[in-house]
Amino acid sequence: MTNNLENKKGFLILIHVMAWGLVFGTPFFFVDKDSPEMMWKKYLDFCVIPVSSILIFYANYLFLINRLLFKKKIVKYIIINTLMIVALLISMEIWRDWVSPKQVIEAYRIEKRVDDDNQIREYRIPLHLGKPNIYKKIFFTSRDLFPLVLIIGLSVAIRMTQNWYRLEAERRELEKSKTEAELKNLKNQLNPHFLFNTLNNIYSLIEFSPPKAQQSIQDLSKLLRYVLYDNQHFVPISKELVFIENYIALMKIRLSDAVQVEVNISDGINPDTKIAPLLFITLIENSFKHGISYSEHSFIHINLYEDENNHIVCRIENSYFPKNDKSKSGFGIGLVNLRKRLALLYPERHTLTIEKEKDTFRAILILPKL
Repeated sequence: MTNNLENKKGFLILIHVMAWGLVFGTPFFFVDKDSPEMMWKKYLDFCVIPVSSILIFYANYLFLINRLLFKKKIVKYIIINTLMIVALLISMEIWRDWVSPKQVIEAYRIEKRVDDDNQIREYRIPLHLGKPNIYKKIFFTSRDLFPLVLIIGLSVAIRMTQNWYRLEAERRELEKSKTEAELKNLKNQLNPHFLFNTLNNIYSLIEFSPPKAQQSIQDLSKLLRYVLYDNQHFVPISKELVFIENYIALMKIRLSDAVQVEVNISDGINPDTKIAPLLFITLIENSFKHGISYSEHSFIHINLYEDENNHIVCRIENSYFPKNDKSKSGFGIGLVNLRKRLALLYPERHTLTIEKEKDTFRAILILPKL
């Protein structure tokens, strides 16, 4: 982070140096080089406006805009800039009087006369033009004033643009931090919910099959290791699929032959595709919790594949046996958190369809590739 800031600062300084170097270097291609002394006098005369522009630009860019304009001290900002402009205009006139080449422009009229030798000759009669009138003074002052006002506007525009980008970056960073905090909070809710439901399944095994219960606890430890430690914000789908298969195997231990479980995971899914973890498992967990009856025929069909639009699709269909109030432990928490996580991780880029019929529950989750 520090290196990025230093690089951006160095790049910004380089841009400033190159821009002003171009301004001060351009006149060398146009001034008369026959007389070195005259060339330098003309160049120094040219430098009047650029030097004044630098002074007023950085006075605004580095100090006045941040300390006055952005703090709504507009009147004070205008007064200080007005005083600076007046001081610079006076300094520019003094500069030109002392440094600029003195180019005397003579005005004269041609007059023909007959000399003593009866020859007609032409004579130049100088004209006294007097001092420049008020209109010329206004013109020259305006000529110097306009670049200074333009430079002030440029410094304000640049600083306001930079300020907007800075605020936008801070806003994005704040939103990112907020999103990560929300995701962490949802994940913290998901982990105990997942553990609670899985322990309920293992608890039911203890009574009639202690060896299976022991094996289930070992399998559960592997699942929890992935849930708590191994997954990041996004993981290869291959890891997620292994986790799903292990979870389904754990859930099937306590099922009777009356429960039909079909799992179809397509071989066409690219194993390196990145997805957010623990999204599909919420739907699968929900199907085992609400799709099984020990007194009636029940089924769970799970399909994971990649569709023609290169989206990852999880389609789950199961028999539906609504729970009574006593057995609704955490009912709905998983789906509510799933919708929140999808809104944060795949905003407006996912499709979650939940359909409930009389005795069938269907869930379809479609995720784009990252």
